[in-house]
Amino acid sequence: MRLLTLIASTLLTALAALPLQAAEGTVLITGANRGIGLALAREFTEAGFDVIGTARKPDKASELKATGARIVQLDVTDPDSVAAMARSLDGVAIDIVINNAGVALDRGRELPDLDMAAIERTLEVNTMGPIRVMAALYPNVKASDRKLFANISSMMGSMEMNTWGCCLGYRASKAALNSASKTLATDFGKEGLTFVVFHPGYVQTDMNEGKGNITPAQSAAGLTRVIAGLDADDNGKFYDWEGKELPW
Repeated sequence: MRLLTLIASTLLTALAALPLQAAEGTVLITGANRGIGLALAREFTEAGFDVIGTARKPDKASELKATGARIVQLDVTDPDSVAAMARSLDGVAIDIVINNAGVALDRGRELPDLDMAAIERTLEVNTMGPIRVMAALYPNVKASDRKLFANISSMMGSMEMNTWGCCLGYRASKAALNSASKTLATDFGKEGLTFVVFHPGYVQTDMNEGKGNITPAQSAAGLTRVIAGLDADDNGKFYDWEGKELPW
């Protein structure tokens, strides 16, 4: 059984590394100025998509600019910024919205020492941020051909997979994002919209101080392949970066 699991994992990784066939459409990626978001911008550009990347400080997003992406200012925690983004994209059909912007601010385990401000900030960015973006860009996505919202969550948002604790606010924020995505999938699937959440893998990013077992480029390559291949049958699902379905 272990050998079969290893073979399956090796095949999935190899498939993720294969180049995508030429595609077309428009994808918007939040938090696209670094890490997984930047790697996703590169992958989707190479796959033939028109990419819109958001950044809190566009003037500092030089690597994102180098991809050829259209850059839009966005702070997902600021309703005014979200509204301004939506106005700037009025009438633009967006096939795929990838809610990637996120933070991990709380790491304590001791209940008396929980950093409530950090937990609140984490929920504001990781849960409320994507909900704001989805609400604001609903008309854009509904007007597109693919009609897809892909939300970058985490296996740490899975109730079933929470066997070692830690990071209360981060886990709660991702579990809430999963729940919101599942609710929206149920409510709006009948309109042809698709909502899917993803675990990007344990990725070497600034969020975890460069720890992890895969690079942003590896994660983005797998995510791009899986996301680009989604359809209405995937509505309300939870996948990892290689396309494996995960438990809620």
